[in-house]
Amino acid sequence: MASPAETGSTTTARWALVPLALAQFICSFAGSNMNVMLNDMSRDLDTTVQGIQISITLFLLVMAALMIPFGKLTVQLGRKFCFILGLAVYGVGAIMSALSPGLGILILGNSILEGAGTALLIPPVYILVTMYWTGLAARVRAFGIVSAAGGIGAATGPLIGGWITAALSWRAAFGFQALIIVIILILALRLKDPRPPERNRPYDIVGAILSGLGLIVFVLGILAADNNLWLCIGLMLVGAGVIALFFWWVRRLERTGREPLLSTSLFRSRISNLALVTQNFQWLLLMGTSMLVASHLQVVRQYDAIETGVIFSAATFGILVSSLSAGALVKKFAQRSLIMVGFVVTGIGLIMLLLVGAVPGAWPFAPGLLAIGLGLGIMLTPSVNVVQSAFPEEQQGEISGLSRSISNLGSSFGTAIVGTVLALNVAGPSDGYALAMASLVVVAVAGTIVAGFLPGRAESAASADEQRR
Repeated sequence: MASPAETGSTTTARWALVPLALAQFICSFAGSNMNVMLNDMSRDLDTTVQGIQISITLFLLVMAALMIPFGKLTVQLGRKFCFILGLAVYGVGAIMSALSPGLGILILGNSILEGAGTALLIPPVYILVTMYWTGLAARVRAFGIVSAAGGIGAATGPLIGGWITAALSWRAAFGFQALIIVIILILALRLKDPRPPERNRPYDIVGAILSGLGLIVFVLGILAADNNLWLCIGLMLVGAGVIALFFWWVRRLERTGREPLLSTSLFRSRISNLALVTQNFQWLLLMGTSMLVASHLQVVRQYDAIETGVIFSAATFGILVSSLSAGALVKKFAQRSLIMVGFVVTGIGLIMLLLVGAVPGAWPFAPGLLAIGLGLGIMLTPSVNVVQSAFPEEQQGEISGLSRSISNLGSSFGTAIVGTVLALNVAGPSDGYALAMASLVVVAVAGTIVAGFLPGRAESAASADEQRR
């Protein structure tokens, strides 16, 4: 079946992009909007701020753990079917979260159901974009819009969530999510799946269990650092061991001629591997900064949800401007250059936030958040495009699941690391903020270094062609 881009129908292509971009927007929104509701939700649900932060981290963790298994399911069940099923599961979770009487039901609705729904619907978004838009310029523009929607969702989460919480209730914010899901469902009915599902194709259940379990245990180890260092180390080692067992299982299936959950050929592309690391760092920085600044303004400085959310409009503006310029930028500059510049600008923004940690008022945070938004927006699209374009259509289900899992694992790391450092808080709130922000600066520096190893424009194209052959 011809893709919208191949048929030459610009209107059809645009309509296909609307539900995909909206889906990425609402999933990213869900990962950050609760950051400005910490005090309101903890009081209403009779729990602690840390309890709400754990719910946020678990939401991101469930996404990361299930993204690879559910990405693979798109081959057996079809991309459109998984997209619509994910929207339905997400919608049920949003309604359950809005009606939750306590933390337990909130975790079930938000962390588990919304997380699982996101893991079902996000891989099809990136697979369909890759299949619909085949030319470099057209694909970059499409990824630019989807990435911008994701970045804007994460950046406007505090702003929109804060406004809804102040005007109505934090519960209405989940109602807003359910409403957007209904709109996406209606629009998604017009989507066409470029390839039929392969229902008789075998599915690696053991691999799915091992990959999800390993990631969950590893991140839980990070979360345990503020309670027991030895438990933290033990869980991280166990998680790493399960992940190693997963790769052993994958190699065993490949040696016997059976199809594993994740082919090891996905890791043979140096370009893709490096770009995956940059994706992880980008989302770590975005979600870590969002949680850190929102927590500091609410818990330490006692700003309400709307006051906290308004400050994040600077990051929203930055991401919007730079992401929507991705199509033009990629024509003039190598994708490696864009990713490196993005990390440098983001690092400058983080240093600015570090320096204003003790400055009175909330507006001094705006310039740093603007720089972070600009930096992240510059590099989100190139990183995604480098990974997706390195593989042929038949591997898009696998690489999309892996790519989104790596990105959401970065989000989980960001919230887990920041939450852990703030919980340790040895010398007081200000020192906790400074230490957590300094950790994010180190990640930005590491991201710049990793991006420097990406090939230039000519070498990248040659390597991608070789990978396809």
